[in-house]
Amino acid sequence: MKRFLALPILLLAVAFDAAAQVAAPTNAVIFSGDRSAILHWDPDASPNVSGYNVYRSISSGGPFVKQNTGLLTTLAFCDLNVSDGQTYYYQVTAVNMSSQTSPPSATVSTVPNPFSSDDAFLDYLQQANFGYFWYTANPNNGLVPDRMVNSTSPSACSIAAVGFGLTAIGIGIDHGWITRTQGVARVLTTLNTFLNGPQGPGTSGTIGYQGWFYHFLDLNMATRVSGSELSSIDTTLLLGGVLYARQYFNGTNANETSIRTMADTIFNRVNWTFMSQGTNAVAMGWQPTTGFSSFGNWIGYDEGMLLYLLGLGTATNPLPASSWSYWVNGYTWATYYDESFVPFAPLFGHEYSHCWVDFRHVADAYMNNENSTYFENSHRAALAQESYCIANPLGWVGYGSNVWGLTASDDPSGYEAHGAPPALNDDGTIAPTAPGGAMAFAPDISLPTLEYLYSHGRTALWTAYGFRDAFNQSVQWYDTDELGIDQGPIVIMIENYRNQNVWRLFMQNAEIQRGLQQAGFVSLPFVALTAQAQPALNSVTLTWAATTNRTYQVEYSTNLISWFTSPTGEVTATNSTASWTDTGPPGTLSVPLTDAERFYRVFQFGSP
Repeated sequence: MKRFLALPILLLAVAFDAAAQVAAPTNAVIFSGDRSAILHWDPDASPNVSGYNVYRSISSGGPFVKQNTGLLTTLAFCDLNVSDGQTYYYQVTAVNMSSQTSPPSATVSTVPNPFSSDDAFLDYLQQANFGYFWYTANPNNGLVPDRMVNSTSPSACSIAAVGFGLTAIGIGIDHGWITRTQGVARVLTTLNTFLNGPQGPGTSGTIGYQGWFYHFLDLNMATRVSGSELSSIDTTLLLGGVLYARQYFNGTNANETSIRTMADTIFNRVNWTFMSQGTNAVAMGWQPTTGFSSFGNWIGYDEGMLLYLLGLGTATNPLPASSWSYWVNGYTWATYYDESFVPFAPLFGHEYSHCWVDFRHVADAYMNNENSTYFENSHRAALAQESYCIANPLGWVGYGSNVWGLTASDDPSGYEAHGAPPALNDDGTIAPTAPGGAMAFAPDISLPTLEYLYSHGRTALWTAYGFRDAFNQSVQWYDTDELGIDQGPIVIMIENYRNQNVWRLFMQNAEIQRGLQQAGFVSLPFVALTAQAQPALNSVTLTWAATTNRTYQVEYSTNLISWFTSPTGEVTATNSTASWTDTGPPGTLSVPLTDAERFYRVFQFGSP
């Protein structure tokens, strides 16, 4: 009897001892900006970890004081209670389900400071947004949550967020936030999930069907969430990231070769004939129980532009060339606030396709007829929306030149597509992703807005993953969530503004080049320039032979790699010679003769 009792006692002692061994969190990373600091760490490998605590001190030797009020369940902490110029030290501990605490992590430190430049602010903003994709993703399958609920727990996976995340990984490597080895491992894991996940017509247990993927997936199982549709547009946004990764990881080693092979297979097995039902129009979605019956077709103008270009460009079962005409047939041309463009009220429709496709110097027949490009169209849409918010016809609190940004977002009543002009569901809700996603088109209005939202709304809007989704000052409502489809366009379009690296790589894909060609896009011509420096005036005047009533656009660079569109450089010729003078802001970022070198180029709008 005594021996019988001794066995469970021994087992209990062993179990208790194992539970007590909670490993300290590893690889803590700290970075900071103006009056805030962001801390991340890697997931704990110990079993039954229920959360984490963050401790702070102003001395490396302590004492360390806990900063979070409730147990943290994600790998992130944003400290908004810091002062610039002070060194802060941080440690992280893990807590298991028995409320036992690990030893502290290695101590990390940072010194918050005011942003020394616009670039310093953009670095901080991009790194914070990158963290959403790196630290919230399931490391076992690469799936990225649609949103972080109250910054504490992830939702189901959004496959569109995965596409943005695959692109963010390359940006993170370029900036040194992760190593290339880390990026390769995560991308391999992600692509393997989508390549080998079960496909089929069933209502459960599959990741997709006919090469397409379900909009929402279980974050752990990587299979369809009940009720989710097979989404053509969300699959397209995923494919944007897949094709970007194929170009980014160009090494000859086995892992990077595998990335390219898997990307090829994932893209080429998409059955465009299935989603178009053998016509020239692509359906918005499909349900395993009701098929296409509850879905319409994609017709312009909105975020579906990339969908048609990839469908036209695939080598396996391309859409008919007439698909682009079908798409364009939905366009209208309108003028709002002195800006003429093809409208789509929520700004995301002007931004998503542009995350990957460089439309600056190409145009189809429609845009050539209007002496514009899709890049310029988005530029005008952003300018018109800022003007709408300045006019503020509905009288919402806070709207103005530094508070604008209407797009699909959460609002006090749920989730809605907000936009203007024309006004669509405008209830006073502003989403920072709208100006963030417009950075490549309209940095002169987007950057001041993002800086204003940070400096004036930091305590209500800023988190370890960047800006929260939305806010509404008229009812004093501030969202609690961050969304992957918000954070992605911000980090990507800032990168395209700063160096065009995402565009440069993505445009090397044969699929997008074929798609543009099939849609009738042509390259716009650059003109020969004469440049005259005027040192006494600290200015440079450009002159070129022109065609009367033709419109031209000036771009400039300091290194012949990163080019910037001048916001004042759109010139309509009134005779056979046109000119433009660079005197610095607002036409360019700085006065011209302060740079060691400054280069210029000018292209012509309209049919060559």
